[in-house]
Amino acid sequence: MAALGEAAARWAPGLWRRATRAAAGFGGRRFASGSQSPPTFGFLLDIDGVLVRGHQVIPAAREAFRRLVDPQGQLRVPVVFVTNAGNILQCSKAQELSALLGFQVEPDQVILSHSPMKLFSQHHDKRMLVSGQGPLVENARALGFKHVVTVDELRAAFPVLDMVDLQRRPKTTPLPRNDFPAIEGVLLLGEPVRWETSLQLIMDILLSDGNPGTGLATAPYPHLPVLASNTDLLWMAEAKMPRFGHGTFLLCLEAVYRKVTGRELCYAGLMGKPSLLTYQYAEGLLARQAARRGWAAPIRSLYAVGDNPMSDIYGANLFHQHLQTRREGEARSCTSILVCTGVYSPQAPDPVAPAPGGEGPPFHGHRDLGFSPGLLQAAHVVSDVHEAVRLVLGKEGWAL
Repeated sequence: MAALGEAAARWAPGLWRRATRAAAGFGGRRFASGSQSPPTFGFLLDIDGVLVRGHQVIPAAREAFRRLVDPQGQLRVPVVFVTNAGNILQCSKAQELSALLGFQVEPDQVILSHSPMKLFSQHHDKRMLVSGQGPLVENARALGFKHVVTVDELRAAFPVLDMVDLQRRPKTTPLPRNDFPAIEGVLLLGEPVRWETSLQLIMDILLSDGNPGTGLATAPYPHLPVLASNTDLLWMAEAKMPRFGHGTFLLCLEAVYRKVTGRELCYAGLMGKPSLLTYQYAEGLLARQAARRGWAAPIRSLYAVGDNPMSDIYGANLFHQHLQTRREGEARSCTSILVCTGVYSPQAPDPVAPAPGGEGPPFHGHRDLGFSPGLLQAAHVVSDVHEAVRLVLGKEGWAL
């Protein structure tokens, strides 16, 4: 396993305990117990391409939750919604899902791509440049980062740095700034709107060791810490073909950094599926949900439902592989289930089959992930999330 796998193995022993403790602190109402025997399994559900397409709910999602929600509006089993989206507040995503699915989704049932950054407390007191869109500052502070600077704020302080758009270039040369505190790291929470501006200013921070008003003869290496979430190259919205995801932006940043410096951009942490950190964090939340419902039986079996083989399926299988060797924790398995309502299409070429002419298929995963073709193979392929729920309830011996 390449850098991401090595990092996950290095972090895993302590991070499972930290993820469980962090999940233990979540709020929300206490769930009421039902008459069904306590569940020993739980769901990790992707959102885009599984439950919704853009802002439209997939009809099968409503059918699935008619089976998962009891007459009192309570979930019959623990469920967390694990998305690689990050340009939204946790509470806003929960409200959005509640309206679409027809039952109350609590904010602490939603795991955004950057949620595991709460575990990186060693960086929380640093002055961090944050890239993305939406409620960036609110999200960064919710994750524990106390001192954040947005790309727009950095651009306002150093207007001569952003020169691609002729209409945005300063008409006069401003006086140089020497009172701007140094940046100590970079947070990449999601795809930005003006990629050229974010790419330029992030590069300026990395090449100047956090002091963009100055120039250095030699770029520092190792560079400042970079934390990134969501490595999805593509994602599925209303369009017929997949759209660029944050992984595409990361690919651009890595390519520019390598071309300019001759070195590889390094990450202090990569969050979001298929990272092990995300699945460990989700496991902790499922356990806490079960405890609050009064379900004493440990959650042994996890079922991860997704539409993207490279993030959802690869991540679930990687976590299942990890569970087979882990000595602590309650979960024993993580079963991957692939649906055909999003990125994956059964008519598309097999992602691990040789391409015509003997060339290998394109690898859509992140550079640091490495590639193990077997992890792209879902344990089950079904038409939609409703069929996935029926499959799991049947396997677990629950009434359909």
